[in-house]
Amino acid sequence: MSTGLRTTTTGFRHSTDAPRPAAAAGSAQRARRQHWNRRRTIGLLAAMLLSAFLTWCGFGAFGSAAGTATALPSQGALTLAVFAVAIWLWVFSPVGDTYVALGASLVLVLMGVLPEDVLFASLGEDTIWLLLAAFVIAAGITATGLATRAAAWIVVGARNPRQLMHLTTGALVATAFAVPSTSGRAALAIPVFIALAKVLAARPRVVLALSLLFPSVILLSAVASYLGAGAHLITSQILATSGYEGFSFAGWLLYGLPLAFVSSHLCAELVLWLFTRGSDRSQGLEVSIEQLQEHSPVPLTGPLSVGQSRAALLVSAVVVLWCTEPLHNLHPAIVALLGSLLVASPGFGSVGLAKALKAVPWSMLIFMAATLTLGTALASTGAANWLARSVLGPVHGLGAAAPWVFTIVVVVMSAAAHLVIQSRSARSAVLIPLVVSLAPGVGVNAVAIAFASTAAAGFCHTLTSSAKPVNLFSDIEGVDSYKPADLLRLSAVLGPVMVALILVFAFWIWPAMGLPLFT
Repeated sequence: MSTGLRTTTTGFRHSTDAPRPAAAAGSAQRARRQHWNRRRTIGLLAAMLLSAFLTWCGFGAFGSAAGTATALPSQGALTLAVFAVAIWLWVFSPVGDTYVALGASLVLVLMGVLPEDVLFASLGEDTIWLLLAAFVIAAGITATGLATRAAAWIVVGARNPRQLMHLTTGALVATAFAVPSTSGRAALAIPVFIALAKVLAARPRVVLALSLLFPSVILLSAVASYLGAGAHLITSQILATSGYEGFSFAGWLLYGLPLAFVSSHLCAELVLWLFTRGSDRSQGLEVSIEQLQEHSPVPLTGPLSVGQSRAALLVSAVVVLWCTEPLHNLHPAIVALLGSLLVASPGFGSVGLAKALKAVPWSMLIFMAATLTLGTALASTGAANWLARSVLGPVHGLGAAAPWVFTIVVVVMSAAAHLVIQSRSARSAVLIPLVVSLAPGVGVNAVAIAFASTAAAGFCHTLTSSAKPVNLFSDIEGVDSYKPADLLRLSAVLGPVMVALILVFAFWIWPAMGLPLFT
């Protein structure tokens, strides 16, 4: 809402050089009141549902089934209660996601559901160290300007808007292996977008399409890499905690990269079709490196600097070592730590370790550790199994159709979850433990459905508040970007297309690649 109002205000000021009329201000205030009234009403309804759920859990633990094999263990009831309250707070309260997750974990420890060692040990998980080291490596690459330079050289080969969109898409997909954060990749891509927008200022519809393409592809292509989003590591760790085999870097790459490639380029075509005209697409285009250099603070010409050459060599070596783990048996976190030491070393590196550590999103790492603790509690107390048995009753009655219906429901629910839970990692923390527990009862491979759910949760394009990259590109100073209505228009088409695409991969493509959906 705030972004839309800000854009309207700016457009009015440029056209009339007059302040906004009082009537418009009053309309904006009424709209804000209506928005908060709706949110308060929905919050109250959700609180009523929360109360009903807690009552159901209490009956499951202490009702007529108490003491039998089908009863919910008392500690399981406490875990489900804490988990449900945490979800409500994530969705409806202004309290930060990390604060809620950490608080919920502490409550479980204080109630005796989990020993404190489980909470402390979660911060020492290899996934935490892997992501920490990957952020240090990304800080070194960013400091050299290598990614900006590479992206600029890729897009100058375009001769029409379609080529520009697809070359840009390819460059953005590649950044998933260099920067382990969608918001970090967005920050890295903004200078390239600004330079392109200024060069193409005379073609506003093409600039609008690019402003939508950049964040959309950044979000969709994250699934290409195991480190593309914290949600991927959470999914793998929850699988391992539940007794399944988690994903390696190479394993995730095998299944994720084809989906990332197809979905990203499909998104590029949708953006072209929805936001440009035939005349825009047929008109020739020429963007020179010299034009981009006029609007870029990073040197784009001349030979690579020593730092850029070393950064390219380092990231290539790290990715190769991650992909060849079975050959050398070096843990991915150890490889990442070695790379982080090199990128921050006095003689070879491009950034100091202290500076690189300041760029690490510590809040996200603590959030991951806390949500892993919640996932462990759901599995160890029997809460997830009881919930699975309770929910699966109607699905079992579908017979042979049960696995198909279950998969479709999970993918649709995962894709729609961004409307209520903004954090991608929080969505996985909520959905994956339940999905993993429910899957075996309907003959679905828990690993495959967890991967499909995580991939579907990568769709979060509906609102500017749904994901940080979308928010970052919605308000760039000096550049006309998209409005909320444009985002809704894209989401209305892209959402169903993404659900259908992921279902095609889950039912047919991933099984052919070695990840069967049905057991």
